[in-house]
Formats: sequence, structure tokens, C-alpha cells
Amino acid sequence: MSNKNRFMRMLMYVFLSISALVSLFPFYWMIVSSTNTTTDINIGRYTFGDQLLTNLINLNEQVDLWLIFYNTSKIAIISTLFTLLVSSMAGYGFEVYKSKTRDRVYSAMLLTMMIPFAALMIPLFTLMAKAGLLDTHLAVMLPTIASVFIVFYFRQCTKAFPSELIDAARIEGVKDWKIYLYLYMPVMKTTYAAAFIIVFMTSWNAFLWPLIVLHSTELKTINLVLSSLASAYLPDFGIVMVGTVLATIPTLAVFFLMQKQFVAGMTGAVK
Repeated sequence: MSNKNRFMRMLMYVFLSISALVSLFPFYWMIVSSTNTTTDINIGRYTFGDQLLTNLINLNEQVDLWLIFYNTSKIAIISTLFTLLVSSMAGYGFEVYKSKTRDRVYSAMLLTMMIPFAALMIPLFTLMAKAGLLDTHLAVMLPTIASVFIVFYFRQCTKAFPSELIDAARIEGVKDWKIYLYLYMPVMKTTYAAAFIIVFMTSWNAFLWPLIVLHSTELKTINLVLSSLASAYLPDFGIVMVGTVLATIPTLAVFFLMQKQFVAGMTGAVK
């Protein structure tokens, strides 16, 4: 290996190391802050303290942890499952069933991705108000079920699905819904895993729409509760940080448990 190649490799490793440190520092700061008092956090203490248990007890005294985690988990899991079902069916249908208007409808649907959510908030709020769904978890979940990006993702991955399997099943007289349920879904399991991680994290971290439609304290999610704690007149940042750590654990657990399937799904692998 020439000196130039060694220098370029060393430069690449230095750049990657710095990028990793910059990316991981906020996570490290969050964990360290959860073990310190508000005073220590304000002065910028970078070492671990002994207030983790105290902050956790104080957080549990101020809010009902079990309730807010139940609310957040309920919304995230139900939204994710229905989003995967509806979006995968749409992506499968757009790719498998051919018609003259299919590509036009699909292109029009993709154009909706250009509309910012800020432009949709008022119409969605009005729709939920007329349907009598305000201040319910259903109002949070319904607008997220039909995800254009996930439909696009499933259609692109369906292009790698062997069409010969569908043709063989149809020759055997298998109905289309059985082909989708018993053939397509098992073969595309890595795609479902990758989509599950994306949708679950998006739903778990949702803030703006739940803030608009949820008003009752007993219905709020972990992000809304943490926001209210952080915006108090005299916020206890130790409590906020320990709550943030707790809110991060489920998404990290889901990602690390399914990271192999996520990588396989994002690379378009079909097994």
C-alpha cells in the first residue's frame, strides 16, 4: 500500500471517528444529565452523578409513568400494524395489478408527499372535530395509517418479488388474498421488518399532531409530558433527562432487535 493510500485511509478513519463522537455526544450528555441535578446540568457537568434514582422517583411522583407509556405504546403499536397492513397492500396492488390509470394514480399519490404537514393540520383538525374524534387516540392514529412513503417503499421492494410465484399460485387456483397473505407476506418479511422500524419510530416520536388533538392529561404521550415538564416555570432538567432516557429505550430496543432484518430490507433483499 502506497503512502498516499495510507494517508487517505488514516484521514477517512479520523473523519469517521470525529463524526461518531459528534453523533454520540448528545446521547452521552442525555445519560449523564439523567444522573445529575438541575444545578449540575446548568453548569455543564460532564461526569456521572448519583441522582439517577432520585430523578426517577421524582418523575414518577409528578407523572403516571405506566399510563403515559401505555398511551404511547398503544398508539405506536396499533398505528404501526395498521400502517404496514394498508400500505403493503397498496404497494403490492400498485405493482402486481396492471391498468391504464395505475401509474397516473400512483404519481398523483407521490405528489402528495410534497405537501407539508403544516398545510394539512387545519383540514385534518376540522375533519376530526366533525367526526367527534378530538381528544381520542383514534384521532392520532387515523391520519398516519395511509403512509405514502411506506406505500412507495413496498412497491419498490415488490419489484424484486418473483412474479413466477404469483403466476404459479394463480394457475393452481389460489385466490389473490391468499397469495398476499400466505405467499407475499412471508417472503417479504425483511421488508416488513424495515418498514416496522421506520413507522414505529415515527409514531413513537410524534409530537405536533398529538399535541393538537390530545387535550386530556390521561391521554397524553411521553413526548407531550416531557415537553410540559421542560417548559415549566422552574423546570427540573434532571427529571426531564431521565424521562428522555426512558422514552428512548423502546426505540433503541426495537432497532437493535431487528437491525439485521432492517439492513436486509433496506437493501431490497427478498427471502
